[in-house]
Amino acid sequence: MIKDVLIVGSGTAGLLFALSLKRRISGLNVRMVRSPKIGVISVGEATTPNLPPFLFEYLGISRRYFYERVRPTWKKGIRFLWGPRGRFDYGFAQALDSQLSALPRPNGFYCDEEFSCCDVPTALMRDDKAFPRAPHGGPDIHRWHAFHLDNVPLVSALEEFAVNLGVEVIDGKVVDAEKGPEGIAAIRLEDGRRLEADFFVDSSGFRSVLLGGALEEPFVSYSSSLFTDRALVGSWERGSDEPILPYTTAETMNCGWAWQIEHEKSLSRGYVYSSQAISDDAAHDEFVARNPKLTDQRIIHFRSGRYRRSWVGNVVGVGNASGFVEPLESTALMIVCQEAQNLTNFLIHSGLEPTPTIRTMYNTYFADTWDEIRDLLSLHYRLNTKIDTPFWKTCWNEVDIAGAAPIVEFYRENGPIGFARHLLRGHAANFGLEGFLMMLVGNKVPYEKRHTPTDAEWEIWNRHRANNIEVARNAMTTEEALSYVHHPNWRWDDEGATTH
Repeated sequence: MIKDVLIVGSGTAGLLFALSLKRRISGLNVRMVRSPKIGVISVGEATTPNLPPFLFEYLGISRRYFYERVRPTWKKGIRFLWGPRGRFDYGFAQALDSQLSALPRPNGFYCDEEFSCCDVPTALMRDDKAFPRAPHGGPDIHRWHAFHLDNVPLVSALEEFAVNLGVEVIDGKVVDAEKGPEGIAAIRLEDGRRLEADFFVDSSGFRSVLLGGALEEPFVSYSSSLFTDRALVGSWERGSDEPILPYTTAETMNCGWAWQIEHEKSLSRGYVYSSQAISDDAAHDEFVARNPKLTDQRIIHFRSGRYRRSWVGNVVGVGNASGFVEPLESTALMIVCQEAQNLTNFLIHSGLEPTPTIRTMYNTYFADTWDEIRDLLSLHYRLNTKIDTPFWKTCWNEVDIAGAAPIVEFYRENGPIGFARHLLRGHAANFGLEGFLMMLVGNKVPYEKRHTPTDAEWEIWNRHRANNIEVARNAMTTEEALSYVHHPNWRWDDEGATTH
C-alpha cells in the first residue's frame, strides 16, 4: 500500500500534484524535493478552461486567495493571426460544433466568408472585452474562461497553500536514483541524504530524471508532425497605451509563430521556431524588429513528444517530465491538471494499491491525450497559408497530420458537420471536434458538399450574430473587470458567482 509519496521537482506541475494528493487522500504523506539552484523561471503561462474549476472546486483554493496572490488576467480564447483569412478567433465555447435550432445546418456552414461573433466569447474577443455586465453592474464571470498567469507568483502561492495542507518541502539537488524491485527505491541528494518512498512523482521538467533517466523509458518523438525546437522568450512592462487583451495571440512568423500573453503589468512574448529553418541570431533579429520593447531575452531548447508510458512501476512522470508540445494551444497546465486528478482518483479507487491494469489504463489514456494534441497542432502547420516562406511551404507539404487525417478527409467531402466527432482519437476529452473544426473553418479549407443558405437562413444567422455583438458592445474590458474583483467590497460565493 502506498503511504509515502515523494515528488521530485517543485514547479507548477509538482505542486499541483502535491495539492491534489494531499487534499484528496487523507493521511497520505506527501514530500517534495525543491532545488534552490534551479529556482522559478519567470515566464508567462496561458491556460485552458479546465484550470479554474480544478483550482477552485477540486483543490478547494479560495478565489479571493488566488486572485490576491497570483493576480491573474482572463483568457477567453486564442486570436490566430493565421491562414488565408489573416485572422480568426478561437473562443472557449461550442461555436462550430453546434447548430442553431432554427437553422437546418450546423453553424460552420454559415462561416465560409464572415467568421466572427458566432457566439458570445468570440464576440467579446472581437471587441477586446472580458465579460458581459451582470445585473449588479460587475462582471458576469462565466465558466468559459481560462487565465494568463505569471509563473513566479503562481508557484509561490501554490507552495504556500501546499505547505499549509501539510506537504513537506525538502531543499536539495537530486544527483542519483537507486533502483528497486518496484522501479525506484530511493533518491540521493547532493548533500548525501537518501530519501526513500513508496511512490515517486517525477516533476523534474525536461530532464525527466526518474522516468526518462533512471528508468530509461523510451521517448516517442513528434518531430515528423511538429518541426519547431526552439523558443526565444522575453517580456516588457505594459505601457499606458497597451490595453490588457482578453486572449492569447498566436502570430505567424517566418519560421514558426509567436505568442503574446497578457499580464496586468506586463506582456510576455515568445517566438517558437525551427533551428533547421533559421539561426538563433536571425530569429532574434526578426523577433526584436517586430517587438522593439523586448527585454530579458533567452532561448529555450525543447523536443516535442512523450514518453511511451507515463507510469512505470512506482514512478509517474508529470508535466514536461512525461511529455511536451509547444504552447500553441496552451496545453501544458491542462495536461497537468488531468494527470493529477486522474492519478489521484486511480489511487483512491485502487485503495492505494494500484494494479497493473490501473497503470495500463492510465498510460493508454495519456498516450491518447498527448497524441490527440499532436494531431491538432499538426493541422495548425499543415493548413496555415498566411505566408509562403520556405519553412511554411515545407509545412504544407511535409507535416504528418497523423490521427487528424481521417477528420480532414471527412471534412473535405462533407463539410463542418458533427458526425466527424466519431473519428476522434480515443476519449477526445480535450478539444473535441470543436478544435479541429476551428482549424479547418478558420483556415478556409475547401469542402465538396456546399450549402447555399436561403435569405431566411441568413436573416436568422445574422440576427444571432447581432445579438452576440450587442452583448459585447455593452460588456466590460479586462481593466474594468479587474477593478471589481480587486475591490475590498467584492465577494465571491461558493458557486463562483459574484456580488458587489
